[in-house]
Amino acid sequence: LDEANPENRFNLGWIDTVNALLDEVATAGSSSKKGLVITATGKFFSNGLDTDYVFANGDKLPGYLDSVHDIYTKVLTLPVATVAAVNGHAFGAGAMLALCADYRIQRADRGFWSLPEAALNMPFTAGMAALVRTRLTDAAATEAMLTSRRYGADDAAAAGIVEEPVPADDLLAQQLRAERAQANDVGHRRAVPPFRQHRHTDDAAHVPARRNARIDSHQAAVFVVQRLASSEKGTCRLAKTFLNQ
Repeated sequence: LDEANPENRFNLGWIDTVNALLDEVATAGSSSKKGLVITATGKFFSNGLDTDYVFANGDKLPGYLDSVHDIYTKVLTLPVATVAAVNGHAFGAGAMLALCADYRIQRADRGFWSLPEAALNMPFTAGMAALVRTRLTDAAATEAMLTSRRYGADDAAAAGIVEEPVPADDLLAQQLRAERAQANDVGHRRAVPPFRQHRHTDDAAHVPARRNARIDSHQAAVFVVQRLASSEKGTCRLAKTFLNQ
């Protein structure tokens, strides 16, 4: 953990560091025969947006939110298997980062996954809302987004937010097992034509036909985050709404 950012918030330095690391993974590609495990140490997986920066730099909010969307898109489109090992609290943007991974496990005895935006009177960006709705069932997405419920590992697994709760002592070992299992599937999933080629279309009918629920969820998330987050006008509307709360 960075002593200046013990909650792994999405501050500018953190974003730059994570982007550089994701670029390294993308460059190595599937030829490396390795997957990516996204995790942290300490109390937090990630506590989300850097709200101090947001409220002090309203004029820079659209660009800041776009940089958050870019991280989601990079994780979703990596040519390797990805596992999110949620070691502690995952709130807001950090909770959504976990959703970008192919497989998610959560520490059983400590930490919550939560989208607190409704409780804080903060709107979701169009891309973030669509990401949640394409990764979770309608019922789980609606409850998570509208109630700001805090899900412990057992509840998160029951809601389909994570695949399984894992005891703290077994978290690292299970990360590796999950990564290897996902690596066996990643070649087929990445072979699906990416939704990014449809980024500039406006008709939902242009979305490629469903292959299966797992592939559809992954590819749909790529599509909606890129398509909705790429609209400067939409982001600016969100920024104005956020600042007026």
